[in-house]
Amino acid sequence: MAAGPDPLWESILSFHRLRDRRGAHVFGEWRSEVRVRLKGETRLLAQLVPPRGYFPDFLTPSEGRDGLEAGLEALRATPAPRLRAELALVAAHRSPLRTLPARLLAIAEGRGEALGRLADTLRAYFLAALEPYWPHVQARVEADRAARGRALLDGGAGELLASLPPVLRWRAPVLEADYPVDRELRLGGRGLLLLPSFFCRGTPVVLRDPQLPPVLVYPVQHGSESAIADAAGPSLGRLVGHTRSAVLQAIRHGCTTSELARRAGVSLASASQHAAVLRDAGLVVTLRHGNAVLHTLTPLGAALLRGGAVPEPWTRPRSYARNGPVTS
Repeated sequence: MAAGPDPLWESILSFHRLRDRRGAHVFGEWRSEVRVRLKGETRLLAQLVPPRGYFPDFLTPSEGRDGLEAGLEALRATPAPRLRAELALVAAHRSPLRTLPARLLAIAEGRGEALGRLADTLRAYFLAALEPYWPHVQARVEADRAARGRALLDGGAGELLASLPPVLRWRAPVLEADYPVDRELRLGGRGLLLLPSFFCRGTPVVLRDPQLPPVLVYPVQHGSESAIADAAGPSLGRLVGHTRSAVLQAIRHGCTTSELARRAGVSLASASQHAAVLRDAGLVVTLRHGNAVLHTLTPLGAALLRGGAVPEPWTRPRSYARNGPVTS
């Protein structure tokens, strides 16, 4: 399991969400706010990332899971032969490579200034479109990780794979996926990195190049409270009293409602009510897990318990193992 959301994967997939009209409940307000903030960032991205189909694998390097800047540094270091090959695939869906826009031709030639411009564009897009909402994205991904971790502890790798969203089906030894095109990816003994994504919608995504380290990007579950918001709102004022503090402590490592009631020493109905208040305040995320619901802390909730600041939005601990992805 990836340690958290990948800023470059989320950037590219959010750019897809920005251009379609589906998922208005989750993405509608975000689209309206982001379109006002964006300036010229979308022009270059629109040339590289079509509304549907293939987009270059080099846009989502495995180093992105070490943070935005690490990912952009890896992108700038992409070898020219790989740039040419992947942009030729982009061209194949539209026109011959020689008619690609001048900016893309410069990238295909591996020109340093062109790659620097692309990195700057992706950074500016992230800061405008994702950085204000990153704690919410982190919270949804962390809730999914908690559900997968519980499945792993309950029944091993098979149970974890069986617990993935309905667009993925585990029929040992094959993991089947709803996918826009018919293809097969053989791991050949390599590991598979599972990367839950807030902005992935409908079908999972893998890298086109089967030689790259395999990654499966799949959509997180969006509940009724999943619409992106900038802040927790006035509900924070309701957070008073020792009982609710004990409930927040009990949720620290994730738990179901019945486990929450037992840990906090309250009734099942009271545990459910307290969790709802904490969720409305932006401190807790609730995710359905089988016949139960699983509560986990958001970055804001964790910061409240620590008495410190919310973690930096696009970094993650270096102690996690780095793996590679699978794309469009």
